[in-house]
Amino acid sequence: MKEFLYKSSASERRANLCSLCFGHRHLCGRSPCPLLVKARVMLKLEPKLTSQEVFGASPPAVFVGSWGYPQVLAGPLIPPTAGIDTSVMDRPELWVDMPMEQVLSYRLGLVRGKSRINVVQARGPGRLLSEVQEMVMASRPVDAEMRLRKRPKLTFALNPREPVFGPSAPMERLTVAENPPIPRKVDAVVADTDLKAEQGVLELYLSGVEQRQITRLLSVGLLGVKNRRRLVPTEWSITAVDDIIGRALHKKILDYKEINRFMVFGHVALGNNVQILLMPSSWMFEALEAWLTTKQPTIISDYELARGRRSYASEVAGAYYATRLPILEYLYGLRRQAGAIAFLEVYPSWVPMGVWRFREIARKALQKRPAKFDTLNEALKELSNRLKIPIKNWINRSKLIRIYGSQTKLAQFLKGGQKRL
Repeated sequence: MKEFLYKSSASERRANLCSLCFGHRHLCGRSPCPLLVKARVMLKLEPKLTSQEVFGASPPAVFVGSWGYPQVLAGPLIPPTAGIDTSVMDRPELWVDMPMEQVLSYRLGLVRGKSRINVVQARGPGRLLSEVQEMVMASRPVDAEMRLRKRPKLTFALNPREPVFGPSAPMERLTVAENPPIPRKVDAVVADTDLKAEQGVLELYLSGVEQRQITRLLSVGLLGVKNRRRLVPTEWSITAVDDIIGRALHKKILDYKEINRFMVFGHVALGNNVQILLMPSSWMFEALEAWLTTKQPTIISDYELARGRRSYASEVAGAYYATRLPILEYLYGLRRQAGAIAFLEVYPSWVPMGVWRFREIARKALQKRPAKFDTLNEALKELSNRLKIPIKNWINRSKLIRIYGSQTKLAQFLKGGQKRL
């Protein structure tokens, strides 16, 4: 009887679909087939993975894993090809309007060297970690040579939320083959071992250092008070930097006047649709996210009011902070505050590669001229034309739309009472 009671796992069901489909019938609902897209990229990369020696110009880039924390796998990302400009391979802000296959070629085209390291070793790094730290301080690609224990292996998963990575292998040796160009401000902040990590992040951001470089510096343990420095898993460091900068901007905009009309921004790229609604009110923010991989997508939500969040946005997770930051940057530049709702639709064509795409698509959206409206209903009608999920589903899930509606009714009531007096 047991065999009749057995239920296959999700991964087994996906594997069965793949064996029936072979990328042509789209039985999983995803188009183009992520397997075929990845396979094409892998076929181009495979001939370059013939040796345990990898020499090339790192963008520079590094990856610190979270599995096994505080003993983590960390190491550099280096392309197996020399003599090419690799800076674009770790610059997500340039990827937004590129074809998916091109973006995947950047993500998969970097070989990841792995070494098991305790996170506190950032305070007194050995040679391997010291070389990685020196490399990521650079402002441009750095020539480096990596010796691996075995030929790098390229694998990928079918989990719709698991990012894809390039080939990887345990690392024996790393040598930076040149003196990397280090910006003066980066050098000063890294050398200041009395400066807290949060203050270091903000100093670098305000001085114009690119956010991805700040994230790398935090990840390899180069920011913070000396006896508290540690490696930070890449995924965590990305969200930490989004949050640190976001909270600083949040404090600033609370002193500004509110916008006076509803504004709708949007951009669609890489199988993701980001629509942003700004409302005339004091600061509040909500991120609503839905993956359109089923017939009845579930909408998840996290939000904050004027005081901000004290707990982690566990539903939308990193996408919450990645989307909030560009909105705060926009309002800070406008010298205004507003209520903001981000509507995030993820389509079947998306191949997971991280929350960076929400940040960069939101930034792209906010660079456009907004559609402006006098009422919330008009703004929601515009959004209904831009989103695939019916707008009533979003309204039913949104806490801020309900809060805004109740605030408006209260304001109208008080205004009417004053007139009667």
